[in-house]
Amino acid sequence: MVTVLATGFGTVSVPQAEAQNLFQRLFNPEAHQRQQREQREQERRKALRKKVSNVKVSSPRYLNYSPDAWKTVSLETLSKKQTAEVTPTGTPTASATEAGVENDTAPATPAVLTAFDNARPALKDMSLKALPEVGDALISYYREHPDFVWIEDGQISAKAESVRKVLADAGDFGFDAEDYFVALPVTDGLTDSDRAAALMQFEMELSAAALTYALDARRGRVDPNRISQYHDLPRHEVDLVAVLQDLAGASDAGTELSKFQPQSDHFRELKEELARLKAEDESSDLIVIAPGTFLKAGRSSPEMKNIVAAIRKNGSDELKAAHAETLDGYQGDDLYTPELVELVKAFQKEAKLTPDGIVGKNTIIAMVGETNAAKIAKLKLAMERSRWLPDELGDRKVFINQAAYTATFTAPGEDPLSMRVVVGRKANQTNFFYDKVQIVEYNPYWGVPYSIIVNEMLPKLARDPSYLDRAGYEVTTAGGRQISSASVDWYAVASKQKTVNVRQYPGRSNALGEVKILFPNKHHIYMHDTPSKNLFSKDMRAYSHGCIRLQDPKAMAAAVLGKSKDYVSSRISSGQNEQEKVTADIPVYIAYFTAWPEMDGTIAYYNDVYDRDRYLLKAIEKTEDGRVKARTS
Repeated sequence: MVTVLATGFGTVSVPQAEAQNLFQRLFNPEAHQRQQREQREQERRKALRKKVSNVKVSSPRYLNYSPDAWKTVSLETLSKKQTAEVTPTGTPTASATEAGVENDTAPATPAVLTAFDNARPALKDMSLKALPEVGDALISYYREHPDFVWIEDGQISAKAESVRKVLADAGDFGFDAEDYFVALPVTDGLTDSDRAAALMQFEMELSAAALTYALDARRGRVDPNRISQYHDLPRHEVDLVAVLQDLAGASDAGTELSKFQPQSDHFRELKEELARLKAEDESSDLIVIAPGTFLKAGRSSPEMKNIVAAIRKNGSDELKAAHAETLDGYQGDDLYTPELVELVKAFQKEAKLTPDGIVGKNTIIAMVGETNAAKIAKLKLAMERSRWLPDELGDRKVFINQAAYTATFTAPGEDPLSMRVVVGRKANQTNFFYDKVQIVEYNPYWGVPYSIIVNEMLPKLARDPSYLDRAGYEVTTAGGRQISSASVDWYAVASKQKTVNVRQYPGRSNALGEVKILFPNKHHIYMHDTPSKNLFSKDMRAYSHGCIRLQDPKAMAAAVLGKSKDYVSSRISSGQNEQEKVTADIPVYIAYFTAWPEMDGTIAYYNDVYDRDRYLLKAIEKTEDGRVKARTS
């Protein structure tokens, strides 16, 4: 003991920390044990921080788009008559002997050859390039209906000309008319067999072109789910055999083919705007405000004259009448006067921007607009995206346009309810899909998604294992037993070796606010309230983890329930977590359009916050390149 004490007082050369540790172990074992526990905990946290720094849940990503592949379709199988074929009058086209059946009692019925039959030999060596669905439909249709659709009395029929007219006007719908072009056959001076072959070639090519057009018009040229994992849209099925049957039986085949384009009001308005812009002179009356211009009240800028000119051109008649004195009195000065500030604020308000009088990027875009070429590009993309949605969106619906940061509820006989929304950050983009509204939840819990637990909470838990307990979260096992966050092996959770559930209790600090509106989906996206009300005053509102934050969630909840805001408020005031089913059939579209009709039918254009226009343009370019190669190879 004396030796030990001597050591403790430094008679033996031992590092001070080790001596203190020895002293505590002998004379204060509880402090020594506490110190050891703290040291182990520090080491555990350090190890956890090191581990979790390399663990991330990756977001959905953009893909290397692969367009629909075209194939060579051999028509040889149609060159021979099938045993079940009959003429239009019902007379068998082949005798029983030709069918390979011996019949000694009945005389052979001579075959009745049609113009199509006479041209059949040409099909033996004939092929064309087409989408697989189109090729399969051609074979199936002509096997069951061995007759010309587009040839009548050895000539190109009026039916064919009406369809060719529709195909030639494909550009009116945002398509490339070259994709559907079929040249008229040259038959002068040909022998009968060569002329029949030329007509048969035209027949098959026009049928293939019409079917390709119908397929593109109904489902779009691009499969959105191959663009990115942010798209989740079923591709429309099209019965192409039935399409060809309808065209063959239609009195006006061109009109019948046109019906495959979307027939909705919003698509018609997009088409009309496209036609209007194409007819305008691209370079007429173009106003430019220098990029990078940023102007506040009281300052001067040589761009002031262009700002006023842009408002004169693009401001409404009502705005210009209200500020006529300011506009008439402006002499081209550079100073941004109080009167001009009020003029700019009025324009910003009309353009649905924050009316702060500051001339920056978004205000400049609203003032000068975009070139016709840029608008036309956005319209074509909007028309393509429209084909991914149901043709009829429904009279009663919720439509969310992520690019516009708006959510709108419409119902027959009711004024539309439109409000600002906050959507996902660029790193946490809101998906593009549609579903049905099912539940309104009052005073909701927030079930924290696994990606947020791993990417955002784990670093905090590595520093402070009791973080979730103190921050108002509930942690439970997969079986529902509540546990403390400090007791969880979070690295095991991050590496998916262990499952826990984390949710935030209802209350003012809850990330979902007082109410959420559910349409259960695999992306865990829904509409909800938020305590971060200040974000709705911003022009760019991409701040969430992917869900849709509503500026007026009570109003939206009341709308989908068919109740009043007072009713929704009364349910919230109970403070209880409750759910109420939505009994009406209300589809919800979580869409993305950088060009879309306003309520009055005018087309509004929006910034491409997620760069999805760029990726869709690439997909269309790859699609067109593949079709050019198919046509020219």
